[in-house]
Amino acid sequence: MESILGDTVVAASSQSGGFSPGTADRVRTAGGGRAFVKAVSAARNEQSVVMHRREGRVTAAMPGWAPVPELLGRVDDGDWVALVLRDVEGRHPRTPWRSAELRKILAVLDAFAARATPAALPDSRTAQEMFAEDFGGWRRIAADPPPGLDPWVAGHLDELRASADRALAVLDGDTLVHTDLRADNILCGADGTVTLIDWPSACRGPSWLDSLLLLINVALHGGHDMHTLLLGRADAHSAPVEDLLSVLAAMTGFFADAARCPPPPGLPTLRAFQWKQAEAGLAWLRAEAELTGLPG
Repeated sequence: MESILGDTVVAASSQSGGFSPGTADRVRTAGGGRAFVKAVSAARNEQSVVMHRREGRVTAAMPGWAPVPELLGRVDDGDWVALVLRDVEGRHPRTPWRSAELRKILAVLDAFAARATPAALPDSRTAQEMFAEDFGGWRRIAADPPPGLDPWVAGHLDELRASADRALAVLDGDTLVHTDLRADNILCGADGTVTLIDWPSACRGPSWLDSLLLLINVALHGGHDMHTLLLGRADAHSAPVEDLLSVLAAMTGFFADAARCPPPPGLPTLRAFQWKQAEAGLAWLRAEAELTGLPG
C-alpha cells in the first residue's frame, strides 16, 4: 500500500458502517497525503473478495467526470485484496432523508444516467443477468411459505409473482447503474458535491433503476410521500410507472426471501437489514396497490 501512496503511512482511522466483513480506513502519510483503504481476506468471506476485485476493475474504468472516488491502486496477494482510493471529504446523507438533500442527490443521479448512456463499461453484465435469480423471491416464498406469512402478502402472492416476473423484462437498458445505492453509499461534501461509493454491483440497466432503488432506502427511513416520489422518477425518465412498480415488487420479494436465510460468513447483521428493507418495500407496495393496483 505504501508503494502505491509513495510515502509512509503514519495514521489510520477505522470507518464504521456498511456490510463488508473487511476493514475500511482513512489513512494519512508522513507527507500529509490521504487515502481511503478497504481490504478483505477470503478467510472472512470469499464472496467479499470477489466483490472487492470487481469493484477495483469497475472503479479503474470509470470516466474522469464520474462522481466516483479515484482508484489509486490495488493490492491482491491471492488471499487479501485491498483497494486504495482517493479520500473524499464528506458525510452520508442525513436520515430520515431531508427533502432538499434528496432532491440534490436525485438530480446528480439523473445527470450521471444521462452521461453514462451508453454505459462507459460495455463489457459489464446486464441488470437482467444480475437480478435473474434474485427476482424469483416471491416464487420461492410461494413454494415454501415462512411461518406467520403476512396476510396481505398471502392474499396478493399471485400478483406479486406476476409483477416480479415482469420486472426482469423492464430492466433492459444501456445505462451504467450502481444498483446498491443507500445513504451509506453516498457522500455529501461541504462544497455541495455528491460522491457515489462502493461499485462492485455495477451493471447495465434502465436509467431510472438507481433512483428507484435509492427510494427504497428513503421509504425505510420514512417521512416522505413515496407515491409522489415514484411519479417524479417515472416522469424524469419518461418511463411507465408500472415498470418501476414491477421492480419495486421484485426487489421487495428478494429482500423478504433473502432475510430468512442464514447470515453469510462475517456478515451477522445483513439479514436483519434486508428484512427492514422488505418491510419498507411492502408498506410502499400496499399503499400503491390501494391507489392503482399492482402491475402484472
